[in-house]
Amino acid sequence: MSSRSSRTAKNRDGELDNLVLKLQALLPATSCSSNKIRVPASKILQETCNYIKSLRTKGDDLGEKLSQLLDSMENNGVDVNIIRDLLQQ
Repeated sequence: MSSRSSRTAKNRDGELDNLVLKLQALLPATSCSSNKIRVPASKILQETCNYIKSLRTKGDDLGEKLSQLLDSMENNGVDVNIIRDLLQQ
C-alpha cells in the first residue's frame, strides 16, 4: 500500500470514528452512550437502530392515541377540524 493510500485510509477511518462518536452522543443514556468507555462501532450502530425503532413505535402509538382522542372529541360534538388542520402542517 502506498503512503498516499495509507493516508487516505487513515483519514477515512478517522472520519468514520468521528461520525460514530457523534452518533453515540445522540443516543439516550445507555450502556454505549458513555463517552468515557470505548465501545465498538458495531454496538453503537446496533443501539442506534434499536433506538430509531423504539422512536418509530412510540410515534405510531402516540399517533394512534391522538386519533382516538380526536375521534372521541368529535363524537362529543367538538369541531376537531381546526386541530386536524394544525396537525397536518
